[in-house]
Amino acid sequence: MEAPTRESENQASLHPSKNLLRSNLLQARKIVGHKLPERLSGLLKTLTQEFGFSISVGELQIINNNWYVTHTGLLRHARRKKCHGMHVEAVGSLCDAAANRFVMKATVYPSKGSAGFVGYGDADPTNVSALVRGAEMRIAETRAVNRALRKAYGIGICSVEEMGTVPMPAVASPAPKIPSASGSNGSAKGNGNSNGHKVRDRLCQIIRQHKLDPELVKAYAVDFCGTEALKDASREQVEEFVQQLADSAQKDRDALLCQLNSYARTGEEVVA
Repeated sequence: MEAPTRESENQASLHPSKNLLRSNLLQARKIVGHKLPERLSGLLKTLTQEFGFSISVGELQIINNNWYVTHTGLLRHARRKKCHGMHVEAVGSLCDAAANRFVMKATVYPSKGSAGFVGYGDADPTNVSALVRGAEMRIAETRAVNRALRKAYGIGICSVEEMGTVPMPAVASPAPKIPSASGSNGSAKGNGNSNGHKVRDRLCQIIRQHKLDPELVKAYAVDFCGTEALKDASREQVEEFVQQLADSAQKDRDALLCQLNSYARTGEEVVA
């Protein structure tokens, strides 16, 4: 068998394998539920070939029909490129610790002789998710590093962490289906359905009022009721859960959001 030449080895190291692109396209299709539009598939191909980003390891995310690189993706790319180093410092004149408002400056040095690429990142309670309130300084640092890394390596798409809170979809997922109470006659069933609608309406109202994720609420409900599926829960269990949800949302919404986020699938959690 002919040994590979140095040129072919260099080419292989410069360009990700076709398997990565095939894997990314497959993962993307699973995420969106259908074949990618040409614009998105074309950009994904470019991001894969030029930077070697992988969806399966969390380096890219698709949000509102746009590709975003993650902090993980940027750091892994910097390591692949043997980044010489980076430096981060606070911009004291623009920070207000009492108000949890921070501005950070990051400088990335791709090579030993580089003058450095500078990026700024800011964070305060108005532009971070409620899930990470209190971590504004770390978020500002992450945003600054991300921006500096994107400049240093010519990555034109925005990073996930540089965005503020991600808006909820215009059409939210339906609220969890409330099980109907069983009865021995038609009247009892009718009353059970009526009560079921009232509980469901109240649950929908809580989700809308406090801007909760319906799927995470459903997962929390199943865990709270101790059943394999919500349909297996009794009327009393569901009513108790709805009351608990309402009380938690009213008393400490941030704590409730943290609890709901614990039911999110890996890769969907917010990164500080």
